[in-house]
Amino acid sequence: MAAPRPKVGLFVTCLVDLMRPAVGFAAVKLLEDAGCEVAVPAAQTCCGQPAYNSGDSGDAAEIARQVIDAFEDFDYVVVPSGSCAGTIKVHYPEMFAGDPEMLEPADRLAARTYELTTFLLEVLKGGNIRQQYLGVAAYHDSCSGLRELGIKTQPRALLSGITGLELREMRTTETCCGFGGLFCVKYPEISEKMVDAKASDIIATDVDTLLGGDLGCLLNIAGRLHRRDSKIKVRHVAEVLAGMTDEVPPIGEAE
Repeated sequence: MAAPRPKVGLFVTCLVDLMRPAVGFAAVKLLEDAGCEVAVPAAQTCCGQPAYNSGDSGDAAEIARQVIDAFEDFDYVVVPSGSCAGTIKVHYPEMFAGDPEMLEPADRLAARTYELTTFLLEVLKGGNIRQQYLGVAAYHDSCSGLRELGIKTQPRALLSGITGLELREMRTTETCCGFGGLFCVKYPEISEKMVDAKASDIIATDVDTLLGGDLGCLLNIAGRLHRRDSKIKVRHVAEVLAGMTDEVPPIGEAE
């Protein structure tokens, strides 16, 4: 008798939902191809990160309660974003540290939550990925995923199996792009200098594609590259892993 398929709840994220639904579709394809049963709870909203980072702990906790309830019945929760996954996995238990009633469900959700590439590599043992992408790419390590969740080798390991893809490392691959959620709104001049430096490094690395796992960073970088008249394509790692690059234009280009 075949083992039951893992029941996965996909936390889509606000930016994917509003700005780049193709990332969500790519994540579903990757998970289903690897044998998972995938659902997207209609009750999910924001993870609460903007409120939490701005000091609005009350609203952040209310949002977290809704997320915890929406994903209660899944074996795993998978997120195509290190920042949102980090909020659920690291900061939800912090939010409810003084609330014994909510701390237990927050801890349970945190233990079942994974960023997409980590889940594909470490839980699904590679995710049955068999795709091709002809190009030379650099990978940008987003701050939350790298520093909160240790996401570094996972996307590179998966991308190493993509036929035709050459990966080159940037000098500043672990340096912030300047997005930082509300940071770019509060400190726009600093943010602009940071993303300009990042764009310079990407261009100097002599690649035709920039990949990453956080849509906020990718939108920020794509905008700066476009303003500098660069032809470098920007894509979420899920789109390449799922073989969906022919179905949707690069980030920042008209669909």
